[in-house]
Amino acid sequence: MKQIPNIISTKDLSYLEDMFNWHFTICKKAYMYSEEVEDEIISSFCTKVFKKHQKICEKILNILGGNE
Repeated sequence: MKQIPNIISTKDLSYLEDMFNWHFTICKKAYMYSEEVEDEIISSFCTKVFKKHQKICEKILNILGGNE
């Protein structure tokens, strides 16, 4: 991965915010569906989707926090 600059432009920050919101929305929905669905296979799939997008959200937060 390329090194993240010390200063993030307004445009980059806006894009990161949009990306975070997209993935966070998917996280919330996948988690909700995994809890509500009775079919074990679908529930398992939703849990995997939730975990994948949760990791992406954490990476974005790390970039914004300077921990990446």
